[in-house]
Amino acid sequence: MQWYLSVMKQYANFNGRARRKEYWMFFLIYILIIVVATIIDSVAELPGVVSGIVALVHIIPSLSAGVRRMHDTGRSGWAILIFLVPIAGPFLAIYWLAQDSKPGDNTYGVNPKAVAA
Repeated sequence: MQWYLSVMKQYANFNGRARRKEYWMFFLIYILIIVVATIIDSVAELPGVVSGIVALVHIIPSLSAGVRRMHDTGRSGWAILIFLVPIAGPFLAIYWLAQDSKPGDNTYGVNPKAVAA
């Protein structure tokens, strides 16, 4: 839960780097929240209202976490836009997001693994 809250606190921070664990734990908790929101939509007969609000609240934090994750792999934050390329784009983006951090410091900041250790 700390990883989710960490990303939500830095919701508009597009600078720096984000570890794999930070990004994927945020993503996992976000998916769980969406599932719960969808169940609430079904039970309350509100087609997509709660899950839509949850998705809207998470747009900027998801983008900032993705940009910081791209920075951690040594890529520009603009590389996150590869998701927009049909068919191959999402697969390439997931591959990049799943890669390990570039060792040492890069132009985007200090390696978060070195700071955490």
